[in-house]
Formats: sequence, structure tokens, C-alpha cells
Amino acid sequence: MNWLSHIGKQASRFASLELFRYIGPGFFVTVGFIDPGNWVTNVAAGSQFGYKLLWVVSIATVMLIIVQHNAAHLGIVTGLCLSEAASKYFKPWLRVLMLGSAMIACIATALAELLGAAIGLKMLTGLPLMVGAVLSALFSAWMLFSKNYQRLEKWIMGFVSLIGMAFIFEIWLADVSWLQTASGWVTPTFPIGSMTVIMGVLGAVVMPHNIFLHSEVIQSRQWNEQGDDVIKKQLKYEFLDTLTGMGAGWAINSAMIIMAAAVFYKNGIVVNELPQITVTLEPIFGKASALVFALGLLFAGLSSSVTAAMAGGSVFAGIFIEPFDINDPHSRIGLSITLFGALAAILCMSDPFRGILWSQVALSLQLPLTIIPLILLTSSKKVMGEYANQYFGSAVLWIVGLIVIGLNVALMVDLAG
Repeated sequence: MNWLSHIGKQASRFASLELFRYIGPGFFVTVGFIDPGNWVTNVAAGSQFGYKLLWVVSIATVMLIIVQHNAAHLGIVTGLCLSEAASKYFKPWLRVLMLGSAMIACIATALAELLGAAIGLKMLTGLPLMVGAVLSALFSAWMLFSKNYQRLEKWIMGFVSLIGMAFIFEIWLADVSWLQTASGWVTPTFPIGSMTVIMGVLGAVVMPHNIFLHSEVIQSRQWNEQGDDVIKKQLKYEFLDTLTGMGAGWAINSAMIIMAAAVFYKNGIVVNELPQITVTLEPIFGKASALVFALGLLFAGLSSSVTAAMAGGSVFAGIFIEPFDINDPHSRIGLSITLFGALAAILCMSDPFRGILWSQVALSLQLPLTIIPLILLTSSKKVMGEYANQYFGSAVLWIVGLIVIGLNVALMVDLAG
């Protein structure tokens, strides 16, 4: 079955109330592209170019939906996460390269998330960054040791909602040009000097750890053991779950750019650091706006650090062809490597903002080693059987994959230049 063939014609057939039983995994992915790295790139886009780069979020989100849906497709059909499937079907040299680099990407992701949460805590309480990073790591570990996927999903959905409400509040205070917003969403433009920011926004949306994570959370349901009827039903509902989560992420990322355009670009202020935002917002809109922004950043960092740590545990356990299980030593080792590795890197940093920037470069380097194997696995009849991607679906995935890879490589080259 071609995974694209049922997408357009199924949505109208689902009862809206029944859909809510399946919403959850997509929101794990959502927090990965509303993390502190996205805050940096989106605020830079809005403060430097106004509403003109909103289209980048739209296109990047479409790409993300296709890739993440494919990762979930793998988990539903095979009952394996991406890391397990790679360990089972790939030659040793390829899985070592893929999964070893994926662990480094998870550490790099956790670094940005813990730093973002620590910056939020420093804005609110004045705590040193390292203390805030350690507290954030402890929170992430506690959340994961709660041993309950459904509880985690509810927490993550709550965090996403709070982040969304924070930006709704900021936009409500600002004088937004909705005509320019509507045009920006659908009209590609390339202002002079914007390429680095464009590629930064794109590179921060499609992230390696999220691809592993989505397949992990989906496979934990083990729907593949319940027969073809259940598999087909879950494939239908999974797409709407992914679409719901990605839609929320698109709205929040858009809100970041809109807020920055309406407040900073309009007043000729270029933002280079996250704390600068609260310093600027307070005299314009009062203390409440600065407080809400800092809280939103804290929630974004905390929620995304949980998912980054879980992704690390999933990748490491998958090396041994095991699913993520907090009671299993391999999952615990992977989780610990991710969090302690990130804290060690933060401890060695002199400039936290450059740390976040270079963590995104590390993700860009690893992304091809995640997307290409995913396409190979989901296009293989040996792995997927009748549910393997057919020619059209594979072609679309290769186009998306090559575009994402090309833009991320361009970002890396631009930053190195």
C-alpha cells in the first residue's frame, strides 16, 4: 500500500471524538521544533525581516509532516522503532555510523534544550546557567522515570498548550499586521542577507532525534501484533495525529516570527540574544509580557529536554534491538549518556548562545544519516511487506529528503564561511 494513497481521502471519514483517542505521539515531535533553537532562529527571522520569512515555516512544516509520518508508518507496521529496524536490517558498519552519530545528535539536542530551560530560569530567578541546566536535567530524568507513556504525552501536550498561550498573549499585546502575515505565509521571498536565517529556520524544524522518537512512541503500542485491520486503522489515525501535532507546531513557530516582526522589526530592534527579548518587551508592554516570554522559554526547554533524553534512550536500546524501556539498563544508559553528555558540554562552554548555534550544526551533519536509512527501510518490501512505499511515495520522500539535506548542508557551509 502506498502511504500517500489514503491521506487525502480519509480525513472526512473519521469521527472527531474518536480521533482524540489517538492524539499524543505527534505532540512528542512538536516540542522538538518549538525548542530553544527554534526560538533563536524564529526571533531572528522576525526581528530582521519582519513577516517576509513566514513562508519558510509553512514549507518546512510540510516537509516535516511527510518525514515524521513515514517514521510513524515504520513503527506501526513493523513494531520496531527506527533504531531497532536499522540494527536488524542494516550491515554493522552502516548501523554503527547511523546510530553512533544519532547518539551524538541526541546529546547536541539535549544541550540546546537544557540551555534554553536554564536561560528561562535565569530570566525568572537569576539562577546561574549551570544550576538551571542541572535542575532541568533532573526534571527530565524524573519525568522519564515515571514509567508511563500516556502520562508523558499529557504533560507534553500541556507544555505545548502553555507555550502556545504564551505567544497568543504576546501577539494580543502587539500591533500585528494580519495582511502582511497572510502574505508572508504563502509568498516565498528572499530578502538580501536572509539565506542564513532561512536555512536556520528550516534546519531547526526537521531534527534527527524527532524521527527516531516518533517511531519509538508509535511502536510502543505494538499495533502490528493485532492484525491487518488494526494496522490499516492506525495508519489512518496516525496521520491525523501527526497533522494535529505539526499544525500546532506550525502555529507556534509562526507566532514567534509574528511577535518578533510586530514588536522588534517594527521598532528597528535586531535581537541577538534571548534575554534581550525580555529586556525589550518590559518597557514596551510591561512586566507581564517579559514574564510570560520567560515562562514560555522555560516550558519549551523542559518539554524538549524530556523528548531529547527519551530519544537518546531509544537510539541506544535500539542498538541491541530492544524498545525503549526505562526499567531496561540499555535505555537507562542511553538516557544517561544524553543528559550527562549535554551537561558536560555545557560546563565547558563560555558562550551558551554559540553553544545552541553549533548544536544545530551538529544536527545538520547527522540528518542525512537518519533520513536516507528511513527511506530505504520504509521502501523495502522485506521490511514493510505490502505496506512498503511504492514508487510515487518513495519519489516524494527522496525529493523532500534531498531538499532538507541540501539546505542543512548549505547552512553548515554558510556558518563555516
